[in-house]
Amino acid sequence: MSVCVAVVGHQNNPLYIQSFTGADDALKLHHIVHCSLDVIDERVNNPKKAGPLLNETFLGLLYPADNYKVYGYLTNTKVKFILVTTDLDVRDASVRNFFRRFHSAYVDAVSNPFHVPGKKITSKTFAGRVSAIVNSFGSSTATE
Repeated sequence: MSVCVAVVGHQNNPLYIQSFTGADDALKLHHIVHCSLDVIDERVNNPKKAGPLLNETFLGLLYPADNYKVYGYLTNTKVKFILVTTDLDVRDASVRNFFRRFHSAYVDAVSNPFHVPGKKITSKTFAGRVSAIVNSFGSSTATE
């Protein structure tokens, strides 16, 4: 089950963070998202360790934390997508599909002529699409 998704700008400014748990965990999940930015920066800035996957947008599992797994995705414009999940047996193919759909929703949201680049995403349509993507991700991984 997905518990948190985030979109972080190229200057590590949060553009969108949505947690799908109670308010008690929201601060903890924001902290996990913030800590994952260091892992992303380390992978991007150390090409020797990244190896042949240098141009890969899917960063895979960033790190496990307590009862969570944190996955990352980096766009060509250095916008970072982060997924925090409690499903410890999730497949990479499912996470890749999740990020592909999440990236598509993000592109549609920022393509809106009324959206100001670099500002928080406040679109209700985007929030609805993200919720639908998260709900379908949770149900698809449960059957695999």
